[in-house]
Amino acid sequence: MSLPYGLDPITCSDFKRDGVLCPIDVMPEDEASTVRARIEVLEARSHGRLSGLARVKPHLLMPFLWDVVHDPRIVDPVTSLLGPDIYCIGSSIIDKPAGSDSYVAWHQDATFWGLSAAEGATAWLALSAANSESGCMEAIPGTHTLQMEHLDTGDARNMLGAREAVRQEIDRSSARVLVLQPGQMSLHHPLILHGSGRNVAADRRLGFVIRYVPACIRQEGATVTLVRGRNLSDMPLEVAPEDEMGPAALSRHADIIRCAGGVIRRAKEAHLAAAAQRPETET
Repeated sequence: MSLPYGLDPITCSDFKRDGVLCPIDVMPEDEASTVRARIEVLEARSHGRLSGLARVKPHLLMPFLWDVVHDPRIVDPVTSLLGPDIYCIGSSIIDKPAGSDSYVAWHQDATFWGLSAAEGATAWLALSAANSESGCMEAIPGTHTLQMEHLDTGDARNMLGAREAVRQEIDRSSARVLVLQPGQMSLHHPLILHGSGRNVAADRRLGFVIRYVPACIRQEGATVTLVRGRNLSDMPLEVAPEDEMGPAALSRHADIIRCAGGVIRRAKEAHLAAAAQRPETET
């Protein structure tokens, strides 16, 4: 397969070793600004902010985000890392408003995803500047080789859906700050340890995040978007939205998010139950 935007072998080796790549140029800044503007038009129609439901798997509601999920400038680099058969198991509009006290606790994404194997690459596409001031992501290279124990923080300021965080103390001395300009992306492994701080900048930190896995992986009880290649795991497949926030897409989306929520809930319960059975010396 010809990959015009594919990664070279050295870069692929860097991802395998570190679990993170940043930055990768995807689109010109004005094109990223157009994607941001289209999201903000929809926000304006929803009293200034999309619902939490609409910000999860929004590519199933908004044709222009379906196109971004399939954009070869994103998918070619992912194909270089994961192979020719690729699912998108989820996408999110991630918004950290200016001056908010929201943060993302240190965690590993795949902990509650219910995957048959923790393999994949998450694309974090910046639609505004993501830097230390705006609370960009930080990641600790090399932490993707071992699943760590997580707990439920119960903190409403923690932007993670399950409010999770790793249990152990984090040594941030080797953390990498993933600075992105609008139109650039980072790629990170589902088990890389990462988090982000508050946004003290004057502008929001807005990103569109896409979670890709090889199509040999199953996420039992969920549905996926087949982005490229074959449906190797015979997962139920999602379809493109007919129009923007249309009634048919909204109805399908509600069912899909309900099922996805069940997957995460069951995986979280199983992880926390297993952690409770371990001797204290193992934590």
